[in-house]
Amino acid sequence: MEVKIGVQNAARELSVETDGDADSVLDALQQSIKDESVFSLTDDKGRTVAVPADKVAYLYFTDNSGRKVGFGLVSGG
Repeated sequence: MEVKIGVQNAARELSVETDGDADSVLDALQQSIKDESVFSLTDDKGRTVAVPADKVAYLYFTDNSGRKVGFGLVSGG
């Protein structure tokens, strides 16, 4: 699942691919807001994104359950 995180006063949103579900991400954000701490999310490659919880403007969830197809250049000789 892809999670896009909108951050207050930032021109671009953060995009994270994660194996979690929307409910667990929302629970983590709500707990971070309650604790007045940092909201962190780990992607499917083990990288972590951290944002002050009170600066999160929105979360946008996209289900990427379909196959990913990549395109590349192949040089022929």
